[in-house]
Amino acid sequence: MPQSGLKPTARLAVLLQRFARRALLGTALIAFSLLTGRAGYHTFEGLPWLDAFSNAAMILSGMGPLAPPRTPGGPGFAGLYARYRGRAVGLITGIPFAPLIHAFLDRLHLETKDDAPET
Repeated sequence: MPQSGLKPTARLAVLLQRFARRALLGTALIAFSLLTGRAGYHTFEGLPWLDAFSNAAMILSGMGPLAPPRTPGGPGFAGLYARYRGRAVGLITGIPFAPLIHAFLDRLHLETKDDAPET
């Protein structure tokens, strides 16, 4: 049992609050990723803003771009953005779930000989 000293309902409230804060941070990272991809497709490929958004959203979701690269800078940007996406998805997924995983592991904590009270 965790040594926090909080009642179970208080622990749950704290856990949910931490999850909500980190979910908000994950949402901000998704928005940043979409804005970056949108600006890149607009700049490097010359796509209209709406098409640039749909290409960025499709790559970020793992589906791939809708429009093939047409300019010399397009394939480079698309490749770098796809590499970024691979890292970002893991980070964005892990951030909100870290408090839940921590709480689960805390519940599994077993007393060792060093942790046991002396008799």
